[in-house]
Amino acid sequence: MDFAIPAKSKSGKYLFAYFVGNEPEQERIHFAVSKDGYNFEPLNDNKPVIIQTKGKKCVRDPYIVKGQNGCYYIIGTDMKCTEGWTSNHALVTWKSKDLLTWTDETIIDIRDFGGTFTNTTRAWAPQAIWDAEYQMYMVYWAHSTAEQDVAAMYYAHTSDFKTMTEPKLLYERTGIQTIDGDIAFNKKNGKYYLYFKHDEDQTIAYVTADKVTGPYNGEAVVVSLATTGVEGSEIYNITGTDTYVMIMDEYSTDRFFMQQTTDFENFKPVNPNDYSMNFNPRHGAITQITDDEYYALIKKYGK
Repeated sequence: MDFAIPAKSKSGKYLFAYFVGNEPEQERIHFAVSKDGYNFEPLNDNKPVIIQTKGKKCVRDPYIVKGQNGCYYIIGTDMKCTEGWTSNHALVTWKSKDLLTWTDETIIDIRDFGGTFTNTTRAWAPQAIWDAEYQMYMVYWAHSTAEQDVAAMYYAHTSDFKTMTEPKLLYERTGIQTIDGDIAFNKKNGKYYLYFKHDEDQTIAYVTADKVTGPYNGEAVVVSLATTGVEGSEIYNITGTDTYVMIMDEYSTDRFFMQQTTDFENFKPVNPNDYSMNFNPRHGAITQITDDEYYALIKKYGK
């Protein structure tokens, strides 16, 4: 097999936020760190670093983003899966200035928007990206209701991760579940890539748009190279290079699959010997952090 050559990270370190399973005590925020963006080690002996206290008191699919104000935000699915897969209707968020202390835990209940959102049954896997046109963050997630059970991608804008504008449709495929969206901007061609779980064959596919809010058009193009079913993909840059790594949750094997690209469309798998996530993470996200933040996390939690 033609494996990708891992890129050499030029600066900083990497933080991985994830959860570990489907039992309530496993639906917590966990952290792992990496020096190179490929090999990760769990912090806090792979025990939770954040335990939710509001809403369902269980969180899945955490996404971590560094805001324009220098603060970090985590946004996740407010869900206890033991209550069923169509039992959640809210997002949960936290804020931190230093990655060590997390405050402002907030439940954003999609039902509160009323109308067609009153009977929300899924608000899954939220992520966020800066929208320069609106000078706000665009939050997007997979959404379904009791009346429309097939999930589609919706979005809203926020300035504080506590309140949002009324949600709007971002992308849907008639009659086909579309979940686990991940949007990345390709500087080379000026397009936004929306990667998502391609439910037909349990792979990852993408569509593109000229604006982050869409419209996302064209035939979905499958890009995942894993041989088993995958979901929860996330793509991130190896700092100082034009290489982007995509991770995805091989949910039936308790493993993560890794592949990389320089053009967002053509991928090669990373040799399993060149990366490690040997602590059974589930759907999560990776962000770059500074050297100082890396060592502060290790000092507080240990590896």
